[in-house]
Amino acid sequence: MERKTIRRNCWNEAGKAGIAFGLISTAYMFLVQAVGSSGMNAIIANIITFALWGLKFGGCIWLMMVAMKKFAKDHPGATNSDTFRFGMCTGLLSALIFSAASFANVAFISADMYAAQMEAAIQSYAQLMDSNTLAVVEKWIGRMPQITFFSNLFYCTAYGIVLSAILSRNIPGRDPFADYKPDQQ
Repeated sequence: MERKTIRRNCWNEAGKAGIAFGLISTAYMFLVQAVGSSGMNAIIANIITFALWGLKFGGCIWLMMVAMKKFAKDHPGATNSDTFRFGMCTGLLSALIFSAASFANVAFISADMYAAQMEAAIQSYAQLMDSNTLAVVEKWIGRMPQITFFSNLFYCTAYGIVLSAILSRNIPGRDPFADYKPDQQ
């Protein structure tokens, strides 16, 4: 019965953690977009963007570790595979939230900005492409929101799985003497 409770609670708690991670990544996306379109010096904008990326990267690793430790603490019978499953579920759910937000950003919120960037890129490389290549690129631009959604979903889920695999090896901590039985003489 305890195993079923852990598995059921895994999805519930992963949903809460996934929302937090998805919102952090979405906030990062919009902050970087705001810094890029602010018109400030490019060097300063790059430094700010790099600092934001470092905070998001390190913060998400730390928060995932904290969430996995809390899950293991709340479920005393949890094993390393249970915490791995919790991390995988968290990664998948946060990837869904971030991918949906990035889809909405490319398709609706900042569609004009992305269209202008793509048009500028096409114009700068138009002399290097023949008409068939230009037609394919323009076709792909029309599918940019879907490409953004699925590429982010795949990348963020894979990142969550790898991070969960690394962190779950020591969560919960293992007692090397748990099975030790002294000789009875």
